[in-house]
Amino acid sequence: MKYKAIIFDWDGTLMDSIGKIVETMQSSAKELGFPVPDYEQAKNVIGLSLLPALQTLFNVDDEKVAMALFHTYKAQFKAHLQISSPLFEGALALLEELTRRGYILAVATGKARQGLEHNWLHSKTEHFFSASRTADDAQSKPSPDMLEQLLKELALPVEQVLMVGDTTYDMAMAEAINMDRIGVSFGVHSAQELSKHKPLAVIDSLQELLLHV
Repeated sequence: MKYKAIIFDWDGTLMDSIGKIVETMQSSAKELGFPVPDYEQAKNVIGLSLLPALQTLFNVDDEKVAMALFHTYKAQFKAHLQISSPLFEGALALLEELTRRGYILAVATGKARQGLEHNWLHSKTEHFFSASRTADDAQSKPSPDMLEQLLKELALPVEQVLMVGDTTYDMAMAEAINMDRIGVSFGVHSAQELSKHKPLAVIDSLQELLLHV
């Protein structure tokens, strides 16, 4: 095997949660009296950690206002925790097959730790992953901090690890440390946008990943 480990983004890569995140951003804007972003505007910041995502989306520099947005979003999202987003088609089968082949699997996500663990619980997927980094553990993408921490924890050189994600933030953080990367076209950013960061491939289904590892 060329790679020993594969690091996945979560939202928009393994879990089809974009709609829920966008809806929560929009309802948070309504509650605080901000102009409500449209679907594409809100979707475009998914992948960043929550605070910088909200600051970018609403063009907010004031720390007090930004934190009001942050806490409103968290409260709105928590209120809908019982609504669990589904895994993308083929995600579970892919994780099972990669595990069967002996790959170490990890997650690097802009989600909070609580959100990732909630998703793991409802999707029954936590056991597939040997390590993870969230917005609570590392600098926001596109900083490579998450990946650098995971490399250290897994004790692997960058050449033996592959990053898989749906955003330019995923591709940029891997590119920053010369980690091989593959984009998925069914998440936040288009294949054209992902290709600017020179991924090995941009795939249209999770099954296609098996052709590249």
